[in-house]
Amino acid sequence: MLNQTTISKPTYSRLRKCLLSPLFLLPLIIITISSIITTISAPNILCNSNGQNTQLPKHIFIQIGSIQAQLGTILHDLHTQPQNNQTRKYADSVLSIALSIDKLAHELSKVHNIETEEINAANKKREVIKINTVNVKRGENDTANAGRGGTNVGNVEREQVDVSNEEREDGSCTDRLFISKELEYYTVPKTNKNGRKNFLGLEAIYPSVGLACKALSVEVDTYMAYKPYEQCPDDWITIQKLMVMGCDPPPRRRCFSRYPKNFTSPISLSSSLWSLPSDNQVLWTHYKCKRFSCLLSKNVDRGFFKCSDCFNLTKQAWLYPTNASESAEFTIQEVLKLKPDEIRIGLDFSPTTGTFAAMMREKGVTVASATLNLGAPFSEVIALRGLLPLYLSIGSRLPFFDNTLDIVHSTLFLDGWIDLEFLEYILFDWDRVLRPGGILWIDRFFCAKEEMEKYLAVLMKLQYRKHLWRLVPKVDREGGELFFSAVMEKPSRA
Repeated sequence: MLNQTTISKPTYSRLRKCLLSPLFLLPLIIITISSIITTISAPNILCNSNGQNTQLPKHIFIQIGSIQAQLGTILHDLHTQPQNNQTRKYADSVLSIALSIDKLAHELSKVHNIETEEINAANKKREVIKINTVNVKRGENDTANAGRGGTNVGNVEREQVDVSNEEREDGSCTDRLFISKELEYYTVPKTNKNGRKNFLGLEAIYPSVGLACKALSVEVDTYMAYKPYEQCPDDWITIQKLMVMGCDPPPRRRCFSRYPKNFTSPISLSSSLWSLPSDNQVLWTHYKCKRFSCLLSKNVDRGFFKCSDCFNLTKQAWLYPTNASESAEFTIQEVLKLKPDEIRIGLDFSPTTGTFAAMMREKGVTVASATLNLGAPFSEVIALRGLLPLYLSIGSRLPFFDNTLDIVHSTLFLDGWIDLEFLEYILFDWDRVLRPGGILWIDRFFCAKEEMEKYLAVLMKLQYRKHLWRLVPKVDREGGELFFSAVMEKPSRA
C-alpha cells in the first residue's frame, strides 16, 4: 500500500497502535467504507444550493487515509502468518478492497481541493536530518555493523521533534506517512493514454517502492526533497543507507546525477581491466580517501576494511593451486574444467572492484559484479575497468530471471555475522537464478569453529552435488575460526 495520494500519508510512528486484530478490524472498515460512500453520494455534501461542487468535509479524507493505512497493516500481518488457502483467500479479498480504496482516494484528490495546511503542519514536526559520512574503523563496532550490511554507510543524527501519533478531535489517528509532494507524484499509478492496456496487459503502471521505505519516511522525504529538472543533491550515501535498510528500490527522481567536474573518458578496454582509473573519474565527496593512492596505502584510516587489497589490481587470486591443508582457495581453471564450454555468464556477489569478473572475462565468461560502495568507490572502479557493476544490497532479490545463470560466486562476504534464516533466503535466491547444472562457488566463507556445522547444514538444504570441498583453519586470528570453500552443482529437479 505504498501508492499514497495526498489523502493517504500516514505518520512516521507505528500504525499498529491504531489497530485491532485483522479479523476484528475488517468488518469495521467495511462499515466505515459504506458510511463514507453514503456521505459523499449525498447531494447536500457534494453540491451547494446553486448546484456547484463544494469541498468535502475534512473528516472524510481523514477516514479514507486511516482505512488505507489499516488495510496495509492487515495485509502485512497476513503475509507474516503461516499461509493456507483460507489465509490466501482472505488476503486477496483485503487486497481487492485496498486497491478500490486507493482508486477512490486518487479520484477524490483530483476532483476536490484538499487542504495542504495539515501537510505543512506535519512538515514542521518532522525530524531535522543531518546525514554525515562515518569513517569506518575496524573493531568490535564494525563487526556488529557488518551484521546489518557489512559496514557503516552513514550516520543519521536527528534533532527529535514530536512525530508521535496524535489523536485528532474526532478521535482518529493521524496516518500520514510521507510529506514529499514529489514522492506522491511518483507513487500515484500512471494511467495509460485513453485508458488502453499496455503490452503488460495493464491499464496503468505502478511505480515500485520498497516496503521498508514506509518505516524510513523521514529519510525518504529528505531524499525526495530536490528540485526537479535540476542537478540532483550529492546524496548517494543517503540512497545507499535506504537500500541497506530495506527501502529498495528507492523512488526514482527527476534530476540530473552529479559527476566530477573534470571527468575524462575511460581508457581503452585493452588496458582498463588491469589499470586503476584516473582520480578525476570519481566523485570523492563521501569517501575518506580522496585519491586512489590513498586507497592503495596501508593507512588504517582509509574508510573501509572489507576487501582491503581490492584496489591493488596487480594482485590476482584464483590463479595458482594452493595447499589443501592450508588454503581454502580454488583456482578458476579448476572450476571451469568441471563444465567445459558450459560456463558463459554469471554473478559475483562480493565486496569487489571486479577482479574476479576481469579474470573470468579473459576466460571468455561474462560476470556481473554485485556490490555496494562500502567506504570506497567499488562500483565506479568496476565500471571504469569495462565491467558490469550491479549496485545491489544483499537484502534484495536478484534482478535475474529464473534458471538463467551458469555460475554464482561469492567470496569473503557471507561470514559468521549472517543470520541462518536470512542465509537460507539468499541461497535459495541464488538457486533460483542458477540453471540446472549451474555452479555455485562459495569462496572462503568463515565463521567460528563451533558455528560452522550450523552454516553447513543450511547449505546442504540445497541438495547440490559436491565437486570441490575444503575446510581449513583461519590463521589470521587467534585460531577460533575456520575457512570453508565449496564448488557445487545445481541438480535437475523433476
